[in-house]
Amino acid sequence: MKIGDTQIDDTYAEAFGMRSTALLITAHDAHWLDAALREFTGYSASVIACDAETGVSQRLSSEETPDGRPGAVVLAFAFSADALAKAIPNRVGQCLMTCPSTAVFDATENAVGRIPLGKHLRFFGDGYQKSKIIGGMRYWRVPVMDGEFLVVDTLGVAKGVAGGNIILQASHQQAALDAARRGVEAIAQIPGAITPFPGGVARSGSKVGSRYKKLIASTADAFCPTLQGRVESKLFEGVNCALEIVIDGVDEPTVAAAMHAAMHAAAGADVLAIGAGNYGGKLGKYHYRLHELG
Repeated sequence: MKIGDTQIDDTYAEAFGMRSTALLITAHDAHWLDAALREFTGYSASVIACDAETGVSQRLSSEETPDGRPGAVVLAFAFSADALAKAIPNRVGQCLMTCPSTAVFDATENAVGRIPLGKHLRFFGDGYQKSKIIGGMRYWRVPVMDGEFLVVDTLGVAKGVAGGNIILQASHQQAALDAARRGVEAIAQIPGAITPFPGGVARSGSKVGSRYKKLIASTADAFCPTLQGRVESKLFEGVNCALEIVIDGVDEPTVAAAMHAAMHAAAGADVLAIGAGNYGGKLGKYHYRLHELG
């Protein structure tokens, strides 16, 4: 199977069930919103080491937000609701409450539970904080030096899918980088999907396990161009650079749509093949076959 001149490998991506939450963040203008988003989504690449995988799912105009200001929906993924309950208040307190003009609302759909947010952060108000119920939802107004930090009391937690992916194989680095940008930009148009790695891309794809006993993951040697001839390579002939786009989504169809969009956007000149990473079907229950998505 091909998309244009790019070969689509007959393989599949293996993804995992996760727990997710969605924050709707607003700010005075685009400058301060971008500052908040950069800070909140920093260090989010992989739950192998990060507290959560996060990313911007959707940008919103002032007509689409509760307080009539520019906003964005940020998704966060972790293995459990308890993990989100630890990670999200920390990130909001450090990255959003500190950022001038921001406010935080709940944008989670199909929630199966809730985690505290303002319920914890309100104590920063040192007794001067106030709460108000609007539309059945409690919010906290925490006094800060530019006025008040408005934050929702709790956030919904929903089921999600993490680890959808495609692996781009190109004849040289520039082609791989350009293809990766096209793929990530295509995913950005799909609400409910994020690409948590830097620029949406991971150059250090991993496999399970290592020759070093303390490591649970190590470099995906089968996709490393410099190791061809030393390991059982999965790279096509002529490939000198491979990059992985990792996708998290609110549900299985969203991840499938994101992978489809990324494949078609990334295919092109000097992109010799598009494959995917999996673990032999032993770890994740969601299997996305590239030929079925094409």
